[in-house]
Amino acid sequence: MLKDFDDGTLDFLAGAIAGRRISMNNKRIVVALGRNAFGETFPEQQANVKKAAKAIADLVEAKYEIVITHSNGPQVGMIQTAMTEFARLDSKYTVAPMSLCGAMSQGYIGYDLQNAIRTELLNRGIYKTVSTIITQVRVDPFDAAFSNPTKVIGRYMTKEEAEAEENKGNYVVEEEDGKYRRVIAAPQPIDIYEIEAVKTLLEAGQIVIAGGGGGIPVLQQGTRLKGASAIIEKDYTAAKLAELLEADTLLFLTAYDQLTIGKGTPEERVFDKITASELKKYIDDGHFPAVTTFPKVDASIRFVSAFPESKAVIANLEKAKDGLLGKSGTTITA
Repeated sequence: MLKDFDDGTLDFLAGAIAGRRISMNNKRIVVALGRNAFGETFPEQQANVKKAAKAIADLVEAKYEIVITHSNGPQVGMIQTAMTEFARLDSKYTVAPMSLCGAMSQGYIGYDLQNAIRTELLNRGIYKTVSTIITQVRVDPFDAAFSNPTKVIGRYMTKEEAEAEENKGNYVVEEEDGKYRRVIAAPQPIDIYEIEAVKTLLEAGQIVIAGGGGGIPVLQQGTRLKGASAIIEKDYTAAKLAELLEADTLLFLTAYDQLTIGKGTPEERVFDKITASELKKYIDDGHFPAVTTFPKVDASIRFVSAFPESKAVIANLEKAKDGLLGKSGTTITA
């Protein structure tokens, strides 16, 4: 019987037997939206997500299977600040833990984003369900990041308030003379607990928003998942999503067109295509800002090194489709 099937069909059946992801035509991509896709206020976010929705709709029209993750930097800080102030004004209430603030940011960013995408698709005559999954991401309690927190968050505090935070076991940093802010860890993602739900929705033809803000960092304690006082870089969670979903492409959409080093100097270089090994050399030479570009570059290297047949792309939000086609942005391969 098997001799009656062509090679493509045999490969398809072999993949099904092995339990691998099957996609006969569509390419699967994980799209990571940066801060420029949102904003620091509710009105700004509602305006900016329309730009992101257009980029996503272009990819839907091009027949890509899409999972979206996104930044939540300003939003989670705003929520944490608001909840802290609320607890300060009314002693009956406690400060919200970071895990809860992360969950809130996932919910309201996902709400705005999925509605904007739905509207854009319907305006183009396309009906697809867009779903947001509140996503928990496993981290290692012994991750070195917990001993060396680097992510500044929340409102400015007085010296007395900062000392009170330290007495609770939290870390603070002095940013300006007499002004302090809390600083938390940014551990690496190990696993994504809702990944099977993401796969199921994706294979049902839906667009999925997951791992927003890097996901909610949790520690596994028996059958319980305990929220960690941390945040996860969304770029690393995007790479983890792409790995677990066996994506063809990891696409970072940013405010700039291409990876550039030495900008504005005689040594300026702009990259159209580059390999992971070449990028590592530039990292070793101290290129790429730690807060903005480095996580995207490092996550791209990790992904394409694990899946040599895949690629990572860093491109402008408004040129997403061209980035995937290699007409814009920077393409990173193994």
